[in-house]
Amino acid sequence: MEAIRNFCIIAHIDHGKSTLADRMMEMTGTVEKRDMKSQLLDSMDLEREKGITIKLAPVRMKYKDIDLNLIDTPGHVDFSYEVSRSLQACEGAVLVVDASQGIQAQTLANVYLAMEQDLTIIPVLNKVDLPAADVPRVSKQVINLLGCDESEIIHISAKTGQNVDQVLEAIVERIPAPKGQPDDPTRALIFDSYYDDYRGVILYVRVVDGQIKKGESIHMMATGANGLALEVGHLSPGMIPDPSLDTGEIGYIVTNLKTTREARVGDTVTLKKYIG
Repeated sequence: MEAIRNFCIIAHIDHGKSTLADRMMEMTGTVEKRDMKSQLLDSMDLEREKGITIKLAPVRMKYKDIDLNLIDTPGHVDFSYEVSRSLQACEGAVLVVDASQGIQAQTLANVYLAMEQDLTIIPVLNKVDLPAADVPRVSKQVINLLGCDESEIIHISAKTGQNVDQVLEAIVERIPAPKGQPDDPTRALIFDSYYDDYRGVILYVRVVDGQIKKGESIHMMATGANGLALEVGHLSPGMIPDPSLDTGEIGYIVTNLKTTREARVGDTVTLKKYIG
């Protein structure tokens, strides 16, 4: 677990969240340069067309032998529930603020959610290379909001990649590794689920305690539904199967459930053998 960091990016629409995620995936070699298409985590056509993030897409990157699990969060005002459950799966958040526009009201709401969850917040000013950037004014806003030091704020341009390596360094150094009990009965938080026409219901989970192996019988604590973990693995950004998902890890479970109503967001997955 020491080699895991789970984090999300909080930002207002158009402040450069998806661009920063793209740069991180590029710099960590998660995606080959030739395979890059901008806003890689935004899989819906509507998202790419409008430039907004609606659906959460977790991705695992490798940086200095540390697994960085990024959970993408929506920046739009209507998605605060999606944001709150993303935050529950993380220990830290990167707060991205456009250096020309400053902090927006919706961003404030999400920062307060992150503070309630006691997450480590890394402040980042984006688009510092633009003529309209007002770094001193926006830095002051960030300092007033977080009570941080000016030296803790990282100045970047996600578009050009300037100082994005400093953000990766800060994630490793400032965000704590996940805690959990590998030997305890399995508990995994569902922070997203969707129905795939070919594979059935797929859960995105954060394993809090224990582990889930491929082929094990699973049980949803809230709905009482039982199913099978047909496949488990992580996203990088495509699905990559693993033998198991272990404590502190973020990944997916392909199930034989028929509908997402059986595995609701916010529910806890455990193994059927622990239910008795």
